[in-house]
Amino acid sequence: MEPEAINTFQYFNSNHNVTDIYSKSGCDLLNRVNNMFKNYTPKTVIDITCIETDLGMMIAAATGKGICMLEFADCKLLELELRQLAAFSKAPLVRGENIYFDILREQIYEYFRGERKNFDIPVYMIGTEFQKQVWLSLLKIPYGCTTSYKKQAELLGMPSAVRAVANANGKNKISVILPCHRVIGTDGALTGYGGGIWRKKKLLELEKDNTPAK
Repeated sequence: MEPEAINTFQYFNSNHNVTDIYSKSGCDLLNRVNNMFKNYTPKTVIDITCIETDLGMMIAAATGKGICMLEFADCKLLELELRQLAAFSKAPLVRGENIYFDILREQIYEYFRGERKNFDIPVYMIGTEFQKQVWLSLLKIPYGCTTSYKKQAELLGMPSAVRAVANANGKNKISVILPCHRVIGTDGALTGYGGGIWRKKKLLELEKDNTPAK
């Protein structure tokens, strides 16, 4: 496990709640995000929890419609994504359980053990229609395989929209399940990944190691 993942794991596994975790770094995330609801009572909430993985802790978020976020805890865009979820759903973030979290934990554990190649848990994608179209196309990339942003754009029937497709991939909030880590540069280079290039490399190696040679 990489050093940054160990640090994240050690702190997330020390019985702190999510607010405490971000207070530690001088960033009271939940209070800041939820401050937008101080003048009215929301009708629903977004549940959030922590999930331990071989590559570090992940933060999961869900509503009654499904998983709406799964990101590594040290992702630089985590706060922005949580703000977007709260604003779109008009719902505060609450640390607690959700009907989908046990299923998610089980399937994520199976994935990291090399026992699961596809996820069948409901997801609730929050984004523009174009972004949703791009994210759904990620599910067409087989386990253990990679494609390029160029080929992904062509698959979508938008060969001239390579940059827009790449940008949409970068805004994917549901890592691993919607496998944006399988998209690489045309030259085979491992390009940007919110969880870190080293994690992208590890995820691809995991899938390759658990894919029978042809």
